[in-house]
Amino acid sequence: MKREAKHLLDRAVNSLVLAIEHFNRPHDRGRHETVLILTDHSFEMLLKSAILFKGGRIRKRKADNTLGFEGCVNACLLDPKVKFLKNEEADTLRILNNLRDGAQHHFILLSEQQLYLSIQAAVTLFDDILSRVFSRHLADYVPLRVLPISTVPPKDFPGMMDEEVASIRGLLGANSRRHTEARARLRTLALIDAAVRQDPRHPTDADLHVKLKQLTTEDWRTVFPGAASLNLTSDGGGTPISLRLTKTDGIPVHLVNEGDESATVVAVKKIDSLSYYNLSPTALAKAIGLSSPKTLAVVRFLKVQEDDESFKEFQLGNSKFKRYSAKALSRIKEALPGIDLNKVWEQYGGTMRQRPKT
Repeated sequence: MKREAKHLLDRAVNSLVLAIEHFNRPHDRGRHETVLILTDHSFEMLLKSAILFKGGRIRKRKADNTLGFEGCVNACLLDPKVKFLKNEEADTLRILNNLRDGAQHHFILLSEQQLYLSIQAAVTLFDDILSRVFSRHLADYVPLRVLPISTVPPKDFPGMMDEEVASIRGLLGANSRRHTEARARLRTLALIDAAVRQDPRHPTDADLHVKLKQLTTEDWRTVFPGAASLNLTSDGGGTPISLRLTKTDGIPVHLVNEGDESATVVAVKKIDSLSYYNLSPTALAKAIGLSSPKTLAVVRFLKVQEDDESFKEFQLGNSKFKRYSAKALSRIKEALPGIDLNKVWEQYGGTMRQRPKT
C-alpha cells in the first residue's frame, strides 16, 4: 500500500474508534457533536485512502486542496477507475455529512435512536469498505467489544420517524419557548431528507417554518419524500451487529389514461415549481465543483436545458431566471468523470462558441 494511503487509513481508523468511544461515554456533554464530527472525518480519510489505493487522485490538477467530502463520495461512486460505492452507501455518507455540517456550523437535536442509527450504520459501512477495497476488517484494528451500544436502538426507520414527528408536534403544542427545540429537531429530519434527494441546499429557517406548518396537517412521508424511501436492514455478517440504510420501493404506482374509471386516486400532492427547480446556475456550479462558465459548457454539451425535468426558465416581471433541478445535478455528476473538459470548453465554452460555424 502507498505510504500516503496507509497514513490516511490509519487516521480513518483512529477517528472512528474515538467516535465510538465518545458514543459510549456515560455523559452527554458535547457527545452528539463530537461523535458526528469524528465519524465524518473518519470516512473522508477512508475514502481518500481507498481512492489512492485504487490508483485514483484526491487532488484535481493545479488545485491547492484535496477533494472535499462530497468530491470523495462522487469519485468512489462514479469514477470508473475507482468506483466501489453503492448508491445506498452514498446516501448513508451524505446523511452523515449533512448531520455533521448542521451540528458543527449551527445546532441540531438528535434523539438517542437517531444518533445510534448514524454511528452503527457508519461502523457497518466502514467495515464493508475495508473488506471490499482493502480485504481487511475493522476487527483487525480494534477489539470486537469496541462497538456502539444503545439502550433504545430503533426497530425500523419509519418507526423512528413516527416517534420524532410525534415529538415535534408535541413541542409545537406546548408554549412558544419549545418552538426553537421543535425547529432543531425538524432540522435533523430535513438534513436527512435533503441528503437522500441530493439537494445541496441546507434547510433555511423559512424552509423549516413551512415544513412545521405542513407537519400539522400532512403525513411526514409527503413532507420528507426522501426520508420516506429509507429503511433499515441488518445481518449477522461482518461486525457482530450490522445495520444498513436501504431504499424502499414505496407505494406501487402505475399510469392510466385520463378518464379511466378503474383507476383510483390515492393521493395528490402539489409541488412548488421553484422548490423542484431549486438550483440557480451559481448553486449548480458550486455543487458540481466547476466554475460557472465551465458548468454552462457542460450543460450545453449534455443538452440539460432540453430536458423539462432538469431545467426551467421562470419569468418574474421583466426578468428571466434559469433554474435547475436535482435531476440535472445528478445527471451532470454521473457524466462528469467521463467528460474531457478541455474539449467541451473548446466546443461549448464562452457566449459565442455555442453557435454553429457558417
